[in-house]
Amino acid sequence: MEKIKASIGTEKYKTIVSGKKHEIIVDEPASLGGADTGLTPGELLAGSLASCTAITLRMYADRKKWDVGQIDVDVTFKRDKETGTTQFIRTLYVEGKVDESQRKRLYSIANACPIHKILAGNVMIQTGFGD
Repeated sequence: MEKIKASIGTEKYKTIVSGKKHEIIVDEPASLGGADTGLTPGELLAGSLASCTAITLRMYADRKKWDVGQIDVDVTFKRDKETGTTQFIRTLYVEGKVDESQRKRLYSIANACPIHKILAGNVMIQTGFGD
């Protein structure tokens, strides 16, 4: 995987996240001192799960040649500070002629998206300083 870089200057809390040839702005809402110029870090995380799920479903539907049009994936999350757990709530919307067995298969495929597997797995973060 390509390295992802986040850079923040003195403008509270506007951060430029870049990788390969693309950049996005991440910020905090005004209520937290930011300028609300981009997604919050939490929204970006939820967006990673939503977009990975949508792409995975599209790839599968296309491979199966199913009559599927627009695919929308909504993701919200709740963080329980007392237990330290986070719950993602993901809702799938699939346009087209999809019967019940196809819906069940798409549900299963949604759980197989790479970001879902990362978030549901055993995650370790290693931190160090660069030169």
